[in-house]
Amino acid sequence: MCGIVGIVSSQPVNQQVYDALLLLQHRGQDSTGIATADGSTLHLQKANGQVREAYRTRDMRNLVGTSGLGHVRYATKGNAFNENEAQPFYVNAPYGIILVHNGNLTNTQQLTDELFRIDRRHLNTTSDTELLVNVLANELQEQVSGLDLDPEQVFTAISRVHDRVEGSYAAIALIAGHGLLAFRDPYGIRPLVLGRRQTGLVGNEWIVASESLVLESAGYELVRDVAPGEAIFITPDGEMFSKQCAKAPVLIPCSFEYVYLARPDSIMNGISVYEARLRLGNKLADTIAKYTPMGDIDVVMPIPDSARPAAMQVAQKLGVEYREGFYKNRYVGRTFIMPGQAERKKSVKQKLNAMGTEFKGKNILIVDDSIVRGTTSKEIVQMAREAGANKVTFTSAAPPVRFPHVYGINMPTRAELVGHGRKIPEIAMELGADALIYQEVADMQAAIIEGSSVKSLEMSCFTGDYISGNITPEYLDWLEKSQLS
Repeated sequence: MCGIVGIVSSQPVNQQVYDALLLLQHRGQDSTGIATADGSTLHLQKANGQVREAYRTRDMRNLVGTSGLGHVRYATKGNAFNENEAQPFYVNAPYGIILVHNGNLTNTQQLTDELFRIDRRHLNTTSDTELLVNVLANELQEQVSGLDLDPEQVFTAISRVHDRVEGSYAAIALIAGHGLLAFRDPYGIRPLVLGRRQTGLVGNEWIVASESLVLESAGYELVRDVAPGEAIFITPDGEMFSKQCAKAPVLIPCSFEYVYLARPDSIMNGISVYEARLRLGNKLADTIAKYTPMGDIDVVMPIPDSARPAAMQVAQKLGVEYREGFYKNRYVGRTFIMPGQAERKKSVKQKLNAMGTEFKGKNILIVDDSIVRGTTSKEIVQMAREAGANKVTFTSAAPPVRFPHVYGINMPTRAELVGHGRKIPEIAMELGADALIYQEVADMQAAIIEGSSVKSLEMSCFTGDYISGNITPEYLDWLEKSQLS
């Protein structure tokens, strides 16, 4: 999971990209990068760390041009601490291409071999983004015959990229001297939205980004989502072209975006993240009522922030008092996306503090958005007990995470997942909770897609059903051996 943005403007774009990345910081905190295009010259700056600490005034001054893109990284492939693997990635031919990518390619072994044996391209990192930009460059090179580049050549190249690449990818690229390119995998697993604002009496400025809140903050109109398999090409003077480049596209977006990853004030694939989380709370309340006597619950408490909408609905529907018992330190990043189990565990108590007056002598029902590794959940249950809770019932607005996620979320190994190979009472014992209640898979899907045109969701980490057919037991074994967590 990463955050990406691309802008074609009529004015210097560096500050616009920077501001957009601040709004996408929740999607990645390992590293960040910005690239701009000034005519046929590309400028690039990237560094480890978060957006506010990565760029100095001199860096921003060097990022000249009216087209640009940016990235915040949460490492799911490669080394989280290697600055060379921070995005964007650059290749110098054809024309000069610089690319950012959100997602995870699942045929990296095959692509690495093809790029070496057939395409004769050198890879300098283990990043699948470097693979993607080289595949794109190779296919684009095959289409061009002179100095000019027209949209149809770009779209033919993207069709070939779709033929070669498997997995999830929402990508944005700058092609030096020619324009900005955005494209999305044929399943639309990772999000990408398109926005526009008018400049003066005529002309348009364009933005593509992971989440719609970026558009709203900068005064852009949300035009639509980039369709699965679609490519969008925008010239430096703001002329936009689009084409469906996949043979059989079908929209199956990632369910975990709505459960946890996205900000609640975003709309993706026509679905409000906030409203989806409210509906998840309604469905969860029905399941809680089925399995828990109401006398066993004195108060409902969320784990801030992403579980708050669901917890409010649980309390309202059950007719139980809603209280905020955990105070969040907002100067600590999201623990889920921190690289390494030790780092995540250390940060839980730095991030949350339990207020004793809300716990003492009470039967507490805690609502979290999900339970993945169990690190945070176990610490939270212990904090509630130390604060004086009489009984702790832990609930999750998502089903048990039992399988690795291979499409861009860092859940690579079965051994890391507290839900893998355990029944729910065994998970409750592992977490130290008196009771544990999960959302049902069918309820989760129904809650998220209600009222939208989306027919189904990518839910492999809950069900083990992978929508791309290349995910074999052998692949999962290889992934566990090779993936840095």
